Amino acid sequence: MTDATLRATPSTAREAKLVTYARLAKLDVFDYYLSLLVVLSAVLLPIGGFDLAVLVTLGLFGLGAVLMTASLVAFDDLTGHRDGSDTANYRANPTLRRARRKPLVTGALTEPEVVCFGWLTAIAGAAVFAVAVATAPHAPQWTVWLIAANFVVGIQYSYGLKISYHGFQEAYIAALGWVMVLAPYGLITGRFDGFVLVQALLFGLGPLLFGVYSNTNDIAGDRAVGRPTVAALTSPRGNRRFVAALSLGEFLLGAVASATGVAPWWFVLLMLPVTVLRIRQFGIGFGPRGDILRARAIGFTAHRVGAALLVAANLVLAVTK
Repeated sequence: MTDATLRATPSTAREAKLVTYARLAKLDVFDYYLSLLVVLSAVLLPIGGFDLAVLVTLGLFGLGAVLMTASLVAFDDLTGHRDGSDTANYRANPTLRRARRKPLVTGALTEPEVVCFGWLTAIAGAAVFAVAVATAPHAPQWTVWLIAANFVVGIQYSYGLKISYHGFQEAYIAALGWVMVLAPYGLITGRFDGFVLVQALLFGLGPLLFGVYSNTNDIAGDRAVGRPTVAALTSPRGNRRFVAALSLGEFLLGAVASATGVAPWWFVLLMLPVTVLRIRQFGIGFGPRGDILRARAIGFTAHRVGAALLVAANLVLAVTK
């Protein structure tokens, strides 16, 4: 697929500008926002004591997260377009990775438009987060610092300091998921909980375990621009071991939590469907067929199943207390 072909897609040329900006913001990828359901399930019961202010806090935090993430991915696309990595990566597999998800690659948006969108959503996100903290039932200092640090680092992910270009990409992908659970829980309850921490860690591993498959697919493009992901820095064998370790670590986290009493004894059994999906994902991605993008798609399913099981775990625990 040539640059001319990428820019000559009729459907892209005709679509409304609003839809193009939605593509830029990656609004169809809602996986991080599932954290709101996980947190809600942890505080919902008993229903008689539920405070409607919780929904306001969750709604504001969620809106702030959407705006911040929109800014993050817009700046990520801007940097990827400027260094040529997005064009190279999307040209490599135009059927499975649709180029029109990258409006700069197709020419549907210009760089000034993306920069403006990135800063407007960043400013709006900061304002909404501030309102969420100011109106929350609780605002412990650790929660406020967590939100602020995550926001500052997120905007710098591929822009400004470009932390993802200095070896911290995988760490931030997971950390964003951790914050998306811990921060709103802290705003609502004012406390820190061991089982919620376990859930946050598992939730953050979900996006990481489809992100590392994306990185495996993008090795050539990332190496060309000096983006040091684990996949780009190591050998195929080293990368395979890294992904295997993450997949095993996800299972062990739940197992150890159940064994030590941080989580209910049955928690590790409840999460077994995710483990089965991880085994299948790894086999498809790193087995004889080496279908990395299909394995990546399974990662989305595994994360969504995992989020649903975390919700179930919270509800069962509340009912059986």
